[in-house]
Amino acid sequence: MALILHIDTALETASVCLSDDENIIALAINTDQKDHASWLHNSIREMMIKHDTPLNRLQAISVSIGPGSYTGLRVGLSAAKGFCYALNIPLITTGTLQMIANRVRKEATDLICPLIDARRMEVYAALYDKQMTEIEKPSALTVDANSFSDLLTNRKLIFTGSGSKKLQQILSHANASFIDKVVTAEQLVVFAHLSYRKQQFADLAYTEPLYIKDFYSPARKPLV
Repeated sequence: MALILHIDTALETASVCLSDDENIIALAINTDQKDHASWLHNSIREMMIKHDTPLNRLQAISVSIGPGSYTGLRVGLSAAKGFCYALNIPLITTGTLQMIANRVRKEATDLICPLIDARRMEVYAALYDKQMTEIEKPSALTVDANSFSDLLTNRKLIFTGSGSKKLQQILSHANASFIDKVVTAEQLVVFAHLSYRKQQFADLAYTEPLYIKDFYSPARKPLV
């Protein structure tokens, strides 16, 4: 039995989940993206107290590694690493696009394309089959009316995630379907359980968020 805390702050909705193997014990959600950092630790503390579970009972920390919000990814991974160092337990990472795809796995008949909005007409995208095997690794794309046309000729695709909304406005094809579902840390549970069973852990010292695109911060204007 593996008691694991799961953290996702990569998306618009942040969440934490506590699981025992694949059994979900508790889930907490925050919908205010600007408040993820201040919400996270308070939510974890309240969850552990409510379910009478001391932190030192945890056997691993699971976190969504990206792509997603630059700030959100740093918040989630920093918290996960902090718990792992303090409790001397392993870190498990799962791709954010993978967890988004897993949310609609039961509806899939062929391929799943999770999309995360990256502003303007850009998205972060990946491709999975209905068994959750990665067909195309995560990348940054600019979408238009001809996006995925080669695949859609012979394959059925489910598009999901925040980026699918902008694609749905410009792409119409009989083999394309769009599913909008809220994704939470619950989707990390199955992947984390499998990784824990196989003892496949992330390097605690060197693991970084999967940004895909470089982070650029605008230069601050001088005060005087």
